Amino acid sequence: MGVKTMLPSYELGFYALAVTCAVVYSGSGIFEASRDSMNRRAFRDGIKPGWHYFGRKMDVADFEWVMWFTSFRNVIIFALSGHVLFGKICSMTVPQHRAVVYMLYGVLAVLGSMGLVYLMIILSHCLVLYSVALAKQKWLCYVAGLCCLASFKVEPFSSWQSGFVTGAFDLQDVLFYGGSGFTIMRCMSFALESSERKEGIYSIFDLLKYNFYLPFFFFGPVMTFDQFHAQVSTRELRRKDDEMRNIRVHALLHVGAIIAVDIFFHFFYILTLPSDLKFMNRLSDWSLAGLAYSNLVYDWVKAAVMFGVINTIARLDHLDPPQPPKCITMLYVFAETHFDRGINDWLCKYVYDHIGENHDNIMKELMATVATFAITTLWLGPCEIVYIWSVFNCFGLNFELWVQKFFQQEPFAKLEAKMSAATSRRIRAVFGAANFWAIVLYNILALNSLEFALLVTKRLLLTGFPVSTLSIWFITYCGVQLIKERERILAIEEEKCDKAKVE
Repeated sequence: MGVKTMLPSYELGFYALAVTCAVVYSGSGIFEASRDSMNRRAFRDGIKPGWHYFGRKMDVADFEWVMWFTSFRNVIIFALSGHVLFGKICSMTVPQHRAVVYMLYGVLAVLGSMGLVYLMIILSHCLVLYSVALAKQKWLCYVAGLCCLASFKVEPFSSWQSGFVTGAFDLQDVLFYGGSGFTIMRCMSFALESSERKEGIYSIFDLLKYNFYLPFFFFGPVMTFDQFHAQVSTRELRRKDDEMRNIRVHALLHVGAIIAVDIFFHFFYILTLPSDLKFMNRLSDWSLAGLAYSNLVYDWVKAAVMFGVINTIARLDHLDPPQPPKCITMLYVFAETHFDRGINDWLCKYVYDHIGENHDNIMKELMATVATFAITTLWLGPCEIVYIWSVFNCFGLNFELWVQKFFQQEPFAKLEAKMSAATSRRIRAVFGAANFWAIVLYNILALNSLEFALLVTKRLLLTGFPVSTLSIWFITYCGVQLIKERERILAIEEEKCDKAKVE
């Protein structure tokens, strides 16, 4: 049935009320658990002194978030401010050479932060993949690229390369593996785009301009070479209507999100609580469910803030970077689940869509998802928890297609055709609610721990059955209906915009 199917307003109002009450109830349980556990010995490493005047300590269990706003804060501000300054001067004076200025500044920033040896390692990989691109054989580009990626993700090759970088500081490992991994993905994109070019090949200078664009270098997102090359090659730099206003608004939203997370971490210890499974057993099923869901929402916020700040810089440089990831709250299908849209776009273009084509053939879809998650596993760094995460998410993506194909058969297709559109939407939302929790449970494997994921699964499906299981499923169903309503409104607005453009 179509996405524009409408439900009665009173029904949607009831759904909104039910979800709001459930969130408040679950949140109150997490708040009480956070307050009661503030001084537990088991949580000493994850909870540090915070706002003394409020009598609250702060959850500091997330290494990345603490790193950005302590040891890495000044580096980020200094490096990106310099990039913006030089980029602005270049855009005003010699816009046709701005990509060269970005590259030179990026090379100097990498040299100053990581040293000459690291820069030579990165350049050697760029040279290898550029040489492979000259052959214009896609399979060779994949093999060479994945081998280079494995050299940074698999032992002993990883330690061997990192051993060349002398000296040590707090962020060395983070910057080493971040810059190296994203470099290989960019070089593979360059090689694959070059192999498809009908006449000639892009120069190695184009590859260096692409790879050493500083805002993307260490932490991404990955912007495919064809998009980056087309955008930085534009000589006429013009802003769209209200573009600067939108950039300012997004920058303020990111500052607001940072402040909100800081406040949240003083009252809800969602990252530290799951580390003590004995304490977790005392919580109610609703609090556990809320804790699992909150972990995914937080990870989305973290990704949105990181990529949002980087994307703001890129937009100031007249680029159109990959959008931030879609919030987990708005997801109920595996096909849209990702925390890095740049990597997702890369995988879709060069692997998933390339093999799966229209994604309606079961065998092609299976091959596409297996290949996609195999590369994703290598990208994340092969280990037991990543293997488990990949297998479950690969299964979930295929299972969606299997269920869809199954219900397209008779008599289900004929039965749905006889239903009203609203009834069909309600039935589909029931399955969407189950899918929503499959996404949550599969992804907290990687974001938290296998033990915590098993505990939540056991409580929701076994010991909590039937009361907790069915009640949480119903609340999730209400949430999915609200998501579908938002999709309906967006679809109508998009249709109006398309009609206006045609007229």
